[in-house]
Amino acid sequence: MRLAWLDQTRRPSAGRVLAVVSVLPVLAVAAWLLGGLPLLFAGWFHPLPALVLGTVFFAVLCRTALTGRADLDATAWQVTGIAGVALGSLVLNAIMHSEQLIVRRDPATYAQYAIWIARHGSLPIPQQVEAFGGPDPALRFGSMGFFDSGGAVVPQFLPGPPMLFAAGEWLGGMLLAPPVLGALAVLVLGGTVARLVGGRWAVPAALAFAISMPILYTSRATFSEIPSLILIFGGIALLHDARGRWETAVAGLVFGLAVLVRIDALRDVLPVLAFGGLLVALRRGFALLVGLAAGVGLGLVAAWVFAGPYLAYLSRSVWPMLLISVAVLVLTAVGTALAGRLARVRLPRRLPEVGAALVVLVMLGLAVRPWVQTVRRVPTTNPDWLTYQFLEATQKANGLPVDGTRLYFEDSLYWVIWYVGVPVVVFATLGAAVLVRRLLRGGAAFEWLLPLAVVGWTTVTTLLRPEITPDHPWAARRLVPVVIPGLTLLGVWGLAWSRDKLRRLGYGTRWFAAAGAVLVVVPVAITSIGTAFTPVERGERAAVAGLCARIPSDASVLVIERVTGDRLTQVVRGTCGVPTAQVRRTAGDVAAAGDVRRLVDGIRAAGRTPVLLAAEAGQLTPYGTPSQVIDLSTRQDERSLVEPPNGTWRLQVDVWMTSPV
Repeated sequence: MRLAWLDQTRRPSAGRVLAVVSVLPVLAVAAWLLGGLPLLFAGWFHPLPALVLGTVFFAVLCRTALTGRADLDATAWQVTGIAGVALGSLVLNAIMHSEQLIVRRDPATYAQYAIWIARHGSLPIPQQVEAFGGPDPALRFGSMGFFDSGGAVVPQFLPGPPMLFAAGEWLGGMLLAPPVLGALAVLVLGGTVARLVGGRWAVPAALAFAISMPILYTSRATFSEIPSLILIFGGIALLHDARGRWETAVAGLVFGLAVLVRIDALRDVLPVLAFGGLLVALRRGFALLVGLAAGVGLGLVAAWVFAGPYLAYLSRSVWPMLLISVAVLVLTAVGTALAGRLARVRLPRRLPEVGAALVVLVMLGLAVRPWVQTVRRVPTTNPDWLTYQFLEATQKANGLPVDGTRLYFEDSLYWVIWYVGVPVVVFATLGAAVLVRRLLRGGAAFEWLLPLAVVGWTTVTTLLRPEITPDHPWAARRLVPVVIPGLTLLGVWGLAWSRDKLRRLGYGTRWFAAAGAVLVVVPVAITSIGTAFTPVERGERAAVAGLCARIPSDASVLVIERVTGDRLTQVVRGTCGVPTAQVRRTAGDVAAAGDVRRLVDGIRAAGRTPVLLAAEAGQLTPYGTPSQVIDLSTRQDERSLVEPPNGTWRLQVDVWMTSPV
C-alpha cells in the first residue's frame, strides 16, 4: 500500500499533468499582467520589480486555482501529442517569425510600444520639445499608431500585450515572444478540448488549430489576439475545474483581464457576466462576478489612463459596446432577482428543437448572406477615407471592380471556411445544435453552457461585423481570439457525438477517429501551406539597427516627408533613443522649406545636431548631401480580398538622411 501511495505521489496521472500544464500558461499571463500594471501606473515598470511582483501573483494564483482535483480523460500518448504540437508550433514560428519594427500596421505599433516601456518603464512618451529649441507650430510629435495628445505622445492600444512583449525585450528576444505565446495557446486549447470533449480528440484539434493560417500569422508577430485567446479559453478551463469560490473567482479574474489586452474582449466576456448571474440565482455565490469585475475594472482603468485618444478614435464602436454591456448587466441583475419566478415558468415543449433549428438557420443565413447583401460604408471621417483609398488600391491589385465603399463583411463565414475547413464548420454547427437542444431540455451538459455561450455569441457578432480592413491575412486576426479555437472545439465535439451515435446504431466506428482527424486537419493544411513557410518583413531589425548607428547620439531628428514620418518617427524616438518629430506638411507629402530651416536653427540653438529624414534623396538635397540609411527589399503580407492568401508581396523601404550644414 505504501509503494502504491508513493507511486501515485511521484507520478501523477497523464490526465492530471495535462490539467495542470494546460492552465499554467493562463495563470502566468494573468500574473504578469497583474504584477506589471501597477508598476506601469507608477512609472516603475522595470525587470526586477516586474519579476518579483509577477512571481508573487503567479504563486498566489497557482495556490488558489490548482486545487489538485482536476484529472482529465487523457492518456500519456495524448498528452505527449499535445505537447509535441505545441513544441512544433514554437519551433516553426520561431524560425519563421516576422520582424515588424517599421510602423506600417499594428504589430510594429505593439513592438515600438513594448520597446518604449521596456526601456523607460513609464507612459506617456514625452515630446522633448526642448530638444528642438522650444515649441513651434510646425512640430508634429504623433505618427501612425501614436497619438499627439495633451503635450505628450500616447501609444495606440491597451498596455496588456506590450507588457508581455516587454519581457521578451528584456530577455533580448522580443520578436520571439509571439511564437512562445502561440505555443502556450496550443496547450490551453488542447487542455480545453480534453476537458469538454476528451483526450482522443485533443491532439487533432490542437494540430488543426496550430497550423491554421490565422494562428500561424498571429503567432509570428506582436499581435494582441493570441494573449486574448489564452485568457478567454484559459478562463473556460479554469472555470470547468473550479470547485470552490476562490477557484471560481480566479476564473472570473482571468476572463476580465482579457479587456486589458483588447478592448473588444469586453464583448467577448459578456456571456460570463450573464453566467455569473445564473450562478448567483442558483445560490453558488458571487465569486465569478467579483473576479470578472476586478479584471474588467483593471482593463477599463488602464484604457482610460493609457489609451484615451485610442478610445476616442474608436468611439463609434466603443460606445455601442458599452451600452450593450450595461444592458446585459441590467438584464442579468433583473433575471437574478426574478430567478425564483422565472424557474416556475413552463417553457414551450418544442423549445429545445426550436433552439437547435435556430442554430442551423443562423449558420445558413451567414452562408447565403453574400447573395442577399453587399456591405458598404460611405466614408464620412478621415479614417474612413483612408480605408476607402486603401480598398481601391487593393482592388486594383487583385484585379477586382474598383469600389472603395465595399467592406466584404458579407463573406465572413467563408473566411472561416478558408481557415478551418468545411467539415469543421459543419460539425461545429451540428455540435452547437445538439448542445443547445440538450441544455434547453433541462440542464444536461451544463458544463457546456458558458463555453457555448462565449463561442456562439462572439462568433455570430464577429461574423456580422468584423470591423476590420478586409484584406487577408490581415482580416483573419479577427477570428483568432474565439472564432477559430471555438469552432475547432465545437467541431471535434460534433465529430465525437457523431461517432457515439453511429456506435449506438450498431455501426463499426474503428475507422471514424482517423477519418475525423483527417477531416479536421487536412483542409486547414491545404489553405495554410501557401504562406506557412514564407516569413514576412525580415531584415527590418538589421535595417533599424543600421539606421540608429548612423544617427549621432546628440541628434534631434526631423522627418520631413509623410511616409517616412508615419513609419519611423516612433522607431527613431524609441529604438534609436533620440528626440524625433515630424515637420508639418501644409500641401503634398513634403514639409515647406521655411519650416524645416526654422526648426533646424532651433535645434542648433538648443546645442544639438539637426538630422533630417525622408524617403527620397531629392527631398533632402536643399538642406545638404543625402545618404541612404535604409535600403530594404523584403516580403510583406498579401492583400487578398475574395480568396485565401497564398503568397506574399514585395516590400521596398527606402530612407535617406542628411545633417544640414
